[in-house]
Amino acid sequence: MNKTFGFLIGSFCVALLAAEKSRGNACSSAGNSLVSRPNVVLIMCDDMGFSDLGCYGSEIETPNIDALANEGIRFSNFKNAGRCCPSRASLLTGRYQHSVGMGWMTVVDEHRPGYRGQITGEVPTIAEVFKANGYSTYMSGKWHVTVDGSWRPEEDAAPNGSWPTQRGFDEFYGSLSGGGNYYKVKGLKRNTTAITDFPKGYYYTHAITKHAVEFIEHHNTEKPMFMYLAHYAPHVPLQAPAERVEKCKARYAVGYDVLRQQRFQRLEKLGLIPSGKKLPANNGEFDEAVRVDWSDLSEEKKEVWVEEMATYAAMIEVVDDGIGEVVNTLKKKGMYENTYFLFLSDNGGSARQSKLARLRADLTNTPYRLYKCFTYSGGISSPLIIKAPESILFEGSLRHDLAHITDVFPTCLDLAGVEYPETFHGEPISGPDGISLLPALRGDSLPERDLFFEHQTSCAVISGDYKLVRVDSRTPWELIDLKADPFETTDLSSRYPEKAIELEKKWTAWATRNHVFPLEEREWKERVIYYKEKYPDQRGDR
Repeated sequence: MNKTFGFLIGSFCVALLAAEKSRGNACSSAGNSLVSRPNVVLIMCDDMGFSDLGCYGSEIETPNIDALANEGIRFSNFKNAGRCCPSRASLLTGRYQHSVGMGWMTVVDEHRPGYRGQITGEVPTIAEVFKANGYSTYMSGKWHVTVDGSWRPEEDAAPNGSWPTQRGFDEFYGSLSGGGNYYKVKGLKRNTTAITDFPKGYYYTHAITKHAVEFIEHHNTEKPMFMYLAHYAPHVPLQAPAERVEKCKARYAVGYDVLRQQRFQRLEKLGLIPSGKKLPANNGEFDEAVRVDWSDLSEEKKEVWVEEMATYAAMIEVVDDGIGEVVNTLKKKGMYENTYFLFLSDNGGSARQSKLARLRADLTNTPYRLYKCFTYSGGISSPLIIKAPESILFEGSLRHDLAHITDVFPTCLDLAGVEYPETFHGEPISGPDGISLLPALRGDSLPERDLFFEHQTSCAVISGDYKLVRVDSRTPWELIDLKADPFETTDLSSRYPEKAIELEKKWTAWATRNHVFPLEEREWKERVIYYKEKYPDQRGDR
């Protein structure tokens, strides 16, 4: 072990153990336990790719997020559930999405256990557990885990038991919807009151930050705080203030090929990907016409791509500004020194919208294959940053352990010294599917385990060095040796058929336990129409 690295890990372990001992003593002291517990700020971006932060190799300027990373820990092998709703369900419950009713999207309640269009009320959310343990709980931003029929005005919208303030949050500002215009937001609520008036100059990312700051300013520091800051950005439509877009344009004129190679080199230099590997070609998986060099594009298409990518970058930079405001407010309030920060994205960059969107996603997901909605690494890989209170310095360390979005819930509880309940609403419940990442923060290895994925019949299992994955139920499985082939370029299923069969059996057993079957192969519109006609009640499982 490098002596400097060993010293840092040793120093960190001593500090963390001291902090845990102090926290444990505080929790057992009458009258002072709540004040001594740490605050937790959980931040999520929407559709942001693996390499879209400065501290993950990007040309996008994210100094505030980078500062958290430089004082914290970055994970290089963190996996999500591949799309907005499923990832949010897993984040909020610590469980695989199908097991809590959120196997697909909120657009329809299919009245099947794994596909109710919202998270079940049978297990607690992270906010409910923190609130039960004396925390003030705040949320600002995108919810997207309640069935759409509970908030759309044309469907007699009213709280159905699955809105944020009904699932543990004391205060909420944000959208119940999954996406839309940043200047006129669908399904926007202040607690349970609809907001339909958008003043001149309104921009959703600014408003999310504004309300998060106000929650902190009004917070009673006699209690600890849990805040969930769930940004819309950079989910399409790509919209940002014109002056911010203009600021970003020049850096994208060189084109995606050059930028993608530069990101790859920086990722390698930062130690976030293995060294000595070759960057795969741009992804032409669905359309060979997509696999083109920058020089082959017309000037008109180049201008469109630069405009789109500059807007995308500006959206992330505005998010970063807001995180800086939250940090500064916590410092002014005297809360920063006792606050944990966790930052992640819900899935990889999205290729939906146009062929140029695929080229944008190839850059944002560098160096990984495919995009949001797929269970290849481009869809399920995102940054994870954990920054501890100032008394515990991580010194910008990296962790290469395999981690999963279900781990965020138990990790937050572990950091705060909060126990997961044995019962909920008087009924016994099992613990989360995820595990605490605290051992990895200490520098210890996490236990080996298998991870499973499914979205719109795109399926995968990661087991040791191997991954079994397929685009959808109509295509064959591919067997990948992740150690030799981390960018998923070579299918080994014909060479090692026994291994492929072994992993498929594991995936099938998991899918059976977690209400994944039967897989639904209908396309989006047909699927929605079918289940709405079959089940007119679209208010969710109450």
